[in-house]
Amino acid sequence: MDSTLILEKGIFIVIIFAITMLMAMYSTLAERKVAAWLQDRVGPNRAGKGGILQPLADGLKLFSKEEFLPDTPNKFLFVVGPAISMSVALMTSAVIPWGDKLHLFGRDIILQATDIDVALLYVFGVLSVGVYGIMIGGWASNNKFSLMSAMRAASQMISYEVAMGLSIIALLMMSGTLSLREISLQQAGMNWNVFYQPLGFIIFLVCSFAETNRTPFDLAECEAELIGGYHTEYSSMRMGFYLFAEYAAMFISSTILAVLYFGAYNYPGMQWAVDNWGVNPANIIGIFVLFAKICFFIFFFMWVRWTIPRFRYDQLMRLGWKVLIPLAILNIFITGFVILWADS
Repeated sequence: MDSTLILEKGIFIVIIFAITMLMAMYSTLAERKVAAWLQDRVGPNRAGKGGILQPLADGLKLFSKEEFLPDTPNKFLFVVGPAISMSVALMTSAVIPWGDKLHLFGRDIILQATDIDVALLYVFGVLSVGVYGIMIGGWASNNKFSLMSAMRAASQMISYEVAMGLSIIALLMMSGTLSLREISLQQAGMNWNVFYQPLGFIIFLVCSFAETNRTPFDLAECEAELIGGYHTEYSSMRMGFYLFAEYAAMFISSTILAVLYFGAYNYPGMQWAVDNWGVNPANIIGIFVLFAKICFFIFFFMWVRWTIPRFRYDQLMRLGWKVLIPLAILNIFITGFVILWADS
């Protein structure tokens, strides 16, 4: 790999990390604005015009708060827990195709940090590490409520990862690849996977709520039972990392949903735009189309949070093991039958 390509990939990784951080930061403002809209109130509007600087004010407030370290024999793990959650939330963006290639400076630039053949396995592997950040933080807090919350989060995420993985198998049977770029290219035009895998999409969407600990699956942060959850003993930016990681995970989950089921950067008439306007204008539009899809899913996450009450814990586990997993297995059988029937 030549030095120019290494520099190009390095700059692209920095840009993607910055976009992920910016989207996660302003998702906190969007959350409060959506909540205010659904509850018929104003929402934040003091910091900047329309509250546009509110995320910066929140960050400054977290930085200025006192750092609190509980009486725990695991001070190192107490500090490492939020760092793991934050790192995991950002690492998955490396294999996501943010658009098709652009022709700049006499060469084609691929809008993806790295294209590996097992990108989906990488995403699932990184996401499965996220439970360690929550588990370590809850256990090292030396607080029984934090530990109970961490155990809830761990069992919930492990349970729903099974159904999520099974829902992806049917999609892989159709696409025949684990590369996110290949899956995106196969959905050119309106050939989106959601039309062929509607059940798999619904299962994956529900599991995404559980994986990101969003309402109605936020049993790990149930204030009535567990005070504040696994981050009860955290303060200042350590608590901010946990909260920020949740929004970063929501952004990445929305991106994965858009890439796997809603055509990624593809849009109707994209080939016509390439033929008439050129590659760069058509593909730049594709980038904006992908982010429009991501913003729609982020809004949907927020809409559900402020509309549906949280489940009981036994209902949550019953939904995962007795409903979603059997449905995912049924979807695999149906997909296999349809593929065999089409081939014959």
